[in-house]
Amino acid sequence: MLVIASDHAGYALKQELMEHLKARGTAFEDVGTYSPESCHYPIYAEKAARAVAEGRYEKGILICGTGLGMSMAANKIPGIRCALVSDCFSAEMCRAHNNANMIALGGRVIGPELAKRMVDIFLDTDFLGGKHAVRVDMITALETK
Repeated sequence: MLVIASDHAGYALKQELMEHLKARGTAFEDVGTYSPESCHYPIYAEKAARAVAEGRYEKGILICGTGLGMSMAANKIPGIRCALVSDCFSAEMCRAHNNANMIALGGRVIGPELAKRMVDIFLDTDFLGGKHAVRVDMITALETK
Protein backbone atom coordinates (compact mmCIF):
# COMPACT_ATOMS: atom_id res chain seq x y z
CA MET A 1 0.00 0.00 0.00
CA LEU A 2 1.03 3.57 -0.70
CA VAL A 3 0.72 6.82 1.24
CA ILE A 4 0.22 10.18 -0.46
CA ALA A 5 0.37 13.69 0.98
CA SER A 6 0.55 17.28 -0.19
CA ASP A 7 0.46 20.82 0.98
CA HIS A 8 -1.83 23.47 -0.53
CA ALA A 9 0.45 24.03 -3.53
CA GLY A 10 0.42 20.33 -4.38
CA TYR A 11 -3.25 19.73 -3.61
CA ALA A 12 -4.55 19.93 -7.21
CA LEU A 13 -1.89 17.57 -8.55
CA LYS A 14 -2.50 15.18 -5.64
CA GLN A 15 -6.19 15.03 -6.61
CA GLU A 16 -5.24 14.06 -10.18
CA LEU A 17 -2.70 11.50 -9.00
CA MET A 18 -5.21 9.89 -6.65
CA GLU A 19 -7.62 9.41 -9.57
CA HIS A 20 -4.76 7.90 -11.56
CA LEU A 21 -3.85 5.54 -8.69
CA LYS A 22 -7.48 4.42 -8.45
CA ALA A 23 -7.59 3.77 -12.20
CA ARG A 24 -4.46 1.61 -12.05
CA GLY A 25 -5.80 -0.28 -9.03
CA THR A 26 -3.14 0.93 -6.61
CA ALA A 27 -4.27 1.05 -2.99
CA PHE A 28 -3.32 4.26 -1.17
CA GLU A 29 -4.14 6.43 1.79
CA ASP A 30 -4.30 10.22 1.63
CA VAL A 31 -2.92 11.75 4.84
CA GLY A 32 -3.60 15.37 3.90
CA THR A 33 -3.90 18.16 3.31
CA TYR A 34 -7.55 17.96 2.38
CA SER A 35 -8.05 21.41 0.85
CA PRO A 36 -6.16 24.04 -1.15
CA GLU A 37 -6.03 26.37 1.87
CA SER A 38 -2.54 27.48 2.90
CA CYS A 39 -0.82 25.06 5.26
CA HIS A 40 2.65 23.97 6.41
CA TYR A 41 4.20 21.24 4.25
CA PRO A 42 6.49 19.77 6.97
CA ILE A 43 3.42 18.53 8.87
CA TYR A 44 2.27 16.39 5.94
CA ALA A 45 5.75 15.32 4.86
CA GLU A 46 6.44 14.06 8.38
CA LYS A 47 3.10 12.28 8.66
CA ALA A 48 3.66 10.36 5.42
CA ALA A 49 7.38 9.74 5.95
CA ARG A 50 6.93 8.36 9.46
CA ALA A 51 4.24 6.00 8.16
CA VAL A 52 6.67 4.66 5.53
CA ALA A 53 9.58 4.48 7.99
CA GLU A 54 7.41 2.54 10.46
CA GLY A 55 6.46 0.05 7.74
CA ARG A 56 2.77 0.93 7.52
CA TYR A 57 3.28 1.70 3.82
CA GLU A 58 5.84 0.40 1.36
CA LYS A 59 6.18 3.67 -0.57
CA GLY A 60 5.02 7.26 -0.52
CA ILE A 61 4.35 10.21 -2.79
CA LEU A 62 4.69 13.82 -1.62
CA ILE A 63 3.62 16.91 -3.53
CA CYS A 64 4.26 20.57 -2.77
CA GLY A 65 4.92 23.57 -5.01
CA THR A 66 8.41 22.50 -6.07
CA GLY A 67 8.80 19.18 -4.28
CA LEU A 68 11.87 20.62 -2.57
CA GLY A 69 10.42 21.34 0.86
CA MET A 70 8.57 18.03 1.11
CA SER A 71 11.66 16.04 0.09
CA MET A 72 13.86 17.90 2.57
CA ALA A 73 11.42 17.36 5.42
CA ALA A 74 10.84 13.68 4.60
CA ASN A 75 14.55 12.95 4.43
CA LYS A 76 14.95 14.06 8.06
CA ILE A 77 13.08 10.90 9.10
CA PRO A 78 15.45 7.93 9.60
CA GLY A 79 14.82 5.21 7.04
CA ILE A 80 13.45 7.52 4.38
CA ARG A 81 15.05 7.90 0.98
CA CYS A 82 12.86 10.49 -0.73
CA ALA A 83 13.88 11.55 -4.22
CA LEU A 84 12.74 14.79 -5.78
CA VAL A 85 11.93 13.84 -9.37
CA SER A 86 11.02 15.93 -12.39
CA ASP A 87 11.86 13.52 -15.21
CA CYS A 88 11.18 9.87 -16.03
CA PHE A 89 14.82 8.76 -15.95
CA SER A 90 15.25 10.05 -12.39
CA ALA A 91 11.99 8.36 -11.36
CA GLU A 92 13.41 5.07 -12.63
CA MET A 93 16.92 5.43 -11.25
CA CYS A 94 15.81 6.52 -7.78
CA ARG A 95 14.19 3.09 -7.46
CA ALA A 96 16.62 0.94 -9.46
CA HIS A 97 19.84 2.33 -7.96
CA ASN A 98 18.86 4.13 -4.75
CA ASN A 99 15.89 2.07 -3.53
CA ALA A 100 13.95 5.29 -2.90
CA ASN A 101 10.88 4.62 -0.80
CA MET A 102 9.31 8.02 -1.45
CA ILE A 103 9.22 10.53 -4.27
CA ALA A 104 8.48 14.23 -4.14
CA LEU A 105 6.90 16.11 -7.01
CA GLY A 106 6.42 19.81 -7.71
CA GLY A 107 2.81 20.72 -8.41
CA ARG A 108 3.92 24.10 -9.76
CA VAL A 109 6.78 22.61 -11.77
CA ILE A 110 5.44 19.59 -13.67
CA GLY A 111 2.18 18.83 -15.40
CA PRO A 112 -0.22 16.06 -14.46
CA GLU A 113 0.58 13.75 -17.39
CA LEU A 114 4.31 13.77 -16.66
CA ALA A 115 3.55 13.29 -12.96
CA LYS A 116 1.42 10.23 -13.75
CA ARG A 117 4.18 8.72 -15.90
CA MET A 118 6.78 9.30 -13.19
CA VAL A 119 4.54 7.79 -10.51
CA ASP A 120 3.98 4.70 -12.69
CA ILE A 121 7.72 4.32 -13.26
CA PHE A 122 8.45 4.79 -9.56
CA LEU A 123 5.87 2.20 -8.55
CA ASP A 124 6.76 -0.33 -11.26
CA THR A 125 10.58 -0.23 -11.02
CA ASP A 126 12.34 -2.75 -8.79
CA PHE A 127 15.51 -2.10 -6.83
CA LEU A 128 18.44 -3.79 -8.57
CA GLY A 129 20.35 -4.62 -5.37
CA GLY A 130 23.92 -5.91 -5.78
CA LYS A 131 26.48 -3.11 -5.78
CA HIS A 132 23.63 -0.65 -5.36
CA ALA A 133 22.61 -2.31 -2.07
CA VAL A 134 26.09 -1.63 -0.68
CA ARG A 135 25.67 2.05 -1.52
CA VAL A 136 22.17 2.24 -0.06
CA ASP A 137 23.54 0.63 3.12
CA MET A 138 26.19 3.35 3.21
CA ILE A 139 23.48 6.01 2.97
CA THR A 140 21.55 4.34 5.79
CA ALA A 141 24.71 4.26 7.92
CA LEU A 142 24.91 8.06 7.67
CA GLU A 143 21.77 8.25 9.84
CA THR A 144 23.67 6.88 12.82
CA LYS A 145 26.96 8.79 12.48
